[in-house]
Amino acid sequence: MRRILRGLRAEVFRTRESSLEAHLPWLDIRWAAGIRNGAALWRELRDLGFRGSLRVVTEWATRRRRAEQVNIEGLMRVPSARTVARLMTTARDVLSRRQTVTVAAIEAAVPALVQAREIVGAFHALIRRKQEAALDDWLAMAVTTLVAPFARGLARDHLAVRAAISSAWSNAQAEGQINKLKLVKRQMYGRGNLDLLQARVIAAGR
Repeated sequence: MRRILRGLRAEVFRTRESSLEAHLPWLDIRWAAGIRNGAALWRELRDLGFRGSLRVVTEWATRRRRAEQVNIEGLMRVPSARTVARLMTTARDVLSRRQTVTVAAIEAAVPALVQAREIVGAFHALIRRKQEAALDDWLAMAVTTLVAPFARGLARDHLAVRAAISSAWSNAQAEGQINKLKLVKRQMYGRGNLDLLQARVIAAGR
């Protein structure tokens, strides 16, 4: 892990070093030059003193070819905004390998999304820890990011937001009951009148 974090290894998902480790820069150069045949690469490496087997080199070429195919497919299928939001806010340890590669590509291409994720995370921490005094500093940072519209909305109702952070009271119970009513109404495809809705809610509460 130290070698990965320090940039000394690029293949994050390989769990142990192989006999190719010292030859990876040379392989990258030959691959970029268009030499994609594993047997041909192995013969060139053997002439340079490589003592590993043909299988090691051909397996590396296969992994490299598959990785490039994944990247091409990813470029052809641009994820939706909802998918990007979900991936960017999901813990890394529960992402699949393909999702991890997608997140890395998004982070490299759109650094503003990384900043927005950090700002959103800071806001969540502020709410959970009831850090009312930190709200002003958070608003000052947020207005220059992608979450600026949300931050401006909070600033317009500044006193109410501060009270929501510091107060022990919550409207969660009311919101929960409203959500329950909406769920029951959706189950009737939105066509039930008030009497039927009332009857179903009362029956559900018994």
